Amino acid sequence: MALEAETKRLVSQFDFTDDHVNKAVEEFLSQMQEGLGKDGTSMSQIPTYVTGVPNGTEKGLYLAVDLGGTNFRVCSVKLNGDTTFNLTYSKVAIPKELMVAKTATELFSFLAKQIEAFLREHHKDQFENSVRRRRTVSSKSGYKDEHIFRLGFTFSFPVEQLAINKGNLIRWTKGFDIPDAIGKDVCALLQDEIDNLRLPVRVAALEGSLLGAIFGTGTNGAYLEKLSNIKKPIQGDYDAATGEMVVNTEWGSFDNQLNVLPTTPWDTSLDKDSVNPGIQMFEKRVSGMFLGEIVRRVVVDMIKDDKLSLFRDDNSSHNDWRSTTDVDPKSSIRKQWGLDSAIMSVAASDNTPELSTLRQELETVLHVYTPSLEDAQAFKAIAGAVGRRAARLSAVAIAGIVLQSGKLDDPEAEYIDIGVDGSLVEHYPFFRDMIYEALRAVNGIGSK
Repeated sequence: MALEAETKRLVSQFDFTDDHVNKAVEEFLSQMQEGLGKDGTSMSQIPTYVTGVPNGTEKGLYLAVDLGGTNFRVCSVKLNGDTTFNLTYSKVAIPKELMVAKTATELFSFLAKQIEAFLREHHKDQFENSVRRRRTVSSKSGYKDEHIFRLGFTFSFPVEQLAINKGNLIRWTKGFDIPDAIGKDVCALLQDEIDNLRLPVRVAALEGSLLGAIFGTGTNGAYLEKLSNIKKPIQGDYDAATGEMVVNTEWGSFDNQLNVLPTTPWDTSLDKDSVNPGIQMFEKRVSGMFLGEIVRRVVVDMIKDDKLSLFRDDNSSHNDWRSTTDVDPKSSIRKQWGLDSAIMSVAASDNTPELSTLRQELETVLHVYTPSLEDAQAFKAIAGAVGRRAARLSAVAIAGIVLQSGKLDDPEAEYIDIGVDGSLVEHYPFFRDMIYEALRAVNGIGSK
């Protein structure tokens, strides 16, 4: 009973009520306005110089790459001009040593090589034809424009965007720490390495998870804002004819001041031990990179509490596998970042009476030997509480963008499209449902 009662008490510390959601939405809107008015705010609200959106009649073959966290994605999109498209896609893990490399060159050289490998595998004929034409005409890079692969670079880290294809890195997040890159133009860093490989590729646009939201290793969102609402100076050239511009919120840093964000002892210790204490406070409560670490810290404290007997022999009488329950001394659960958020999805999806799938995962992945049903129930409850809080916080950000857009009050807007992507919404069971539940509680949105 002690374990069950303490688990309920700990779970309650992650409650984020409807009232909390509404107060957070108010603060989110306030910080959005502040970011539109001046630089140096928590939410950077970065103008992207993108003033138009596709209408479906576009044609052509384009490349896109995404450096958003632990993976680097390369894809090509063939636009057919009739609202249809063909997508080819690859993904590679970023080696951990490159996330903390001594120089930016090491990381961006790796990225350029992945682009080359993608072109050779998926667009071999066009790539080789372009290579044969190299240095035949007068353009600076030695290629005719029609022989160039134009590339959109999604770089999901805070940048000071100076043009549609130029942006200086403000800071790293999500476990990256390469001081050499701070203040440098990330498009130029990538283009330099592309040119070193003599690839017929030009970085044409810098993006920061635009026109929607990402809830994965990290989190960010962007939306279409009226130019008249952007009060701070916009330095570069842009087409003002549409009267709108896509704004990159950088909402991972929402409420770094902790005015409304929920904070537990485990949030505090995680932040203290992170590579960027005091910033990205919203991201540290929402993104997949950090959720597993929050769960791990709670569980470790429970293991240390002699009164609870989590993962110990005391619960073995309820164990239908073996009579001894223990945690391997070398278990990754004892190490920072040692609990991957993926196990939270396993916990959420296991509804078997004996939680056999989760218990097997605890043993296989975390080397918790023969966990009891009570152990698994406690773990499932803690993981579920952390995940539910993250989903409800995600709803705060989405609600803020929806309300700021004013589309709910626009009689010509029949519906609002919100593009949402990322491992959490894709793989975490009921994450979307929990977002919807919280959105329905937001004043001004409700059942809309």
